Amino acid sequence: MSSASFTYEPVGATRDDLTYCPPGFRPLLVRTRLGEGEKVFQRAAEAVLTWEMHRELGVGIDATADRAAPGVDVTVTLAALIKAPCRVIWSTEEPRRAGWAYGTLEGHPECGEEAFVVDRTGDGTVWLTIAAFSRPAKWYAKAGGPATRALQHAYAHRCGTVLRRLCADLTEA
Repeated sequence: MSSASFTYEPVGATRDDLTYCPPGFRPLLVRTRLGEGEKVFQRAAEAVLTWEMHRELGVGIDATADRAAPGVDVTVTLAALIKAPCRVIWSTEEPRRAGWAYGTLEGHPECGEEAFVVDRTGDGTVWLTIAAFSRPAKWYAKAGGPATRALQHAYAHRCGTVLRRLCADLTEA
């Protein structure tokens, strides 16, 4: 783990409330239905916890561990130009909920926290929820204005599409 510090407060806020957004930040909440059943949940959880979903999106992932866990440093590379360093703050692997969140480190184009959570509801439906609060940190993120925000939403929706594809044909009848 590097000694880099987080670029925002309050670190870990998404653990207990995915809808939390501190003053001065912009919220993001995208929920995608993945399918039904334990097999879908297990497959989706594993893909999220092992960076597979992110890699299938076509983004570069350089992580200090093969699995998301608190303290793991991750650098996400977008379009081979933008490097986004972050650190996993929390992770969970429960019978009906699995996921993790990272916080931004110095050099990330945004400042904030983002969570990736798979959950299985009481009726067996499996969902991916991506929740974040952020604000621009680099000049180009600020200059992008609404386009930057639209890219964040598109990325979150694409995560759901990719994860649904990875779980295809596993829904229980």
